[in-house]
Amino acid sequence: MERDERPPSGGGGGGGSAGFLEPPAALPPPPRNGFCQDELAELDPGTNDRAEQRTCLICGDRATGLHYGIISCEGCKGFFKRSICNKRVYRCSRDKNCVMSRKQRNRCQYCRLLKCLQMGMNRKAIREDGMPGGRNKSIGPVQISEEEIERIMSGQEFEEEANHWSNHGDSDHSSPGNRASESNQPSPGSTLSSSRSVELNGFMAFREQYMGMSVPPHYQYIPHLFSYSGHSPLLPPQARSLDPQSYSLIHQLVSAEDLEPLGTPMLIEDGYAVTQAELFALLCRLADELLFRQIAWIKKLPFFCELSIKDYTCLLSSTWQELILLSSLTVYSKQIFGELADVTAKYSPSDEELHRFSDEGMEVIERLIYLYHKFHQLKVSNEEYACMKAINFLNQDIRGLTSASQLEQLNKRYWYICQDFTEYKYTHQPNRFPDLMMCLPEIRYIAGKMVNVPLEQLPLLFKVVLHSCKTSVGKE
Repeated sequence: MERDERPPSGGGGGGGSAGFLEPPAALPPPPRNGFCQDELAELDPGTNDRAEQRTCLICGDRATGLHYGIISCEGCKGFFKRSICNKRVYRCSRDKNCVMSRKQRNRCQYCRLLKCLQMGMNRKAIREDGMPGGRNKSIGPVQISEEEIERIMSGQEFEEEANHWSNHGDSDHSSPGNRASESNQPSPGSTLSSSRSVELNGFMAFREQYMGMSVPPHYQYIPHLFSYSGHSPLLPPQARSLDPQSYSLIHQLVSAEDLEPLGTPMLIEDGYAVTQAELFALLCRLADELLFRQIAWIKKLPFFCELSIKDYTCLLSSTWQELILLSSLTVYSKQIFGELADVTAKYSPSDEELHRFSDEGMEVIERLIYLYHKFHQLKVSNEEYACMKAINFLNQDIRGLTSASQLEQLNKRYWYICQDFTEYKYTHQPNRFPDLMMCLPEIRYIAGKMVNVPLEQLPLLFKVVLHSCKTSVGKE
């Protein structure tokens, strides 16, 4: 159901005049996921008819060739490579049998990787250095036992490899992929199962590649700068400094943000009873303002000139709901969970609305409340918010992009910048950065779920979430 439909009808309210009850201006239809998906086919006009008829064995999308032993599309090829190279361990919140299709393949990374292995994708055909071009290209699909698949999916195989190299004096070379942390749908109370560390040489290479500068001299005394287990005993925590280039890029990101309070009126007179239609209209106006702020933000990004307008259109059409949700839970949370919560308190749903509320809506409520408390606990700074937003936005898995590799470079750049900042600013919170990154897949999952919640249920959904969060925080 599209978000540009008219608000649901509702009964009249009490006397008085609420500050937001004027008829709302026409809300432009929001961008749709997959807005530019069909344009990808135009990038390769020389594709022959036979290739056009081939479909990916994982998701059914148009295949581009033989990748890691099986016929697959570019999306599944890249996903499999990142999952294996970065030693990803996913979770499925359902029954580990999610439908894999072009439109639904991003909803469950666990089931997508599981199908890659079941269909015979050969993880040993991936180059160990992570560069383009596989190895052992002559090897076709491989058959592995259910026990071996389970060891891969649970991360046991990765742990055994890490222990092996640790015993031989080497460290894990895992690096961030596109989605910051692609752990699928982290549940409340979940923790990072294993720490990531980048060897000093790897860190120096990333600095030079993504930030255009060499590593400051004092970094050479830190064996594992990116280790989540704590600081190196060779260097006291207070000696840690922020890279000047990191500071400059973070400052540019924060400058691109509109951190002024939201302009949409959320005032209401005492004793006024808000109707379902009025609350829905207010939510539409808030979404309208937040969406236009994201559009203005894109034009101010420090890397704006590095990507095409077509790519920005694809990125915005696929991530706008996530960007709005992230901003509502962080920089605008005082207004959303303050003024808006006061408005929703004046709305009383009918028995029919309560009875018809969907299970999907209940799941969204539970996850939103959990995520709010997580952000409230972390007290995300403007700098961290700006980095998280950029990392989430720079998603090279979206179909229709013309420069996915460049997006990946930008994504990694801001991943490391954010990590550099949090380790410098919050010296005594070694798990802060992974905690922040674990929130991004949760935001993506919730945003995807909210699309399936019927429009007429949104007023009740927001009332429950805002009331629950405001009440619990007030008791602290």
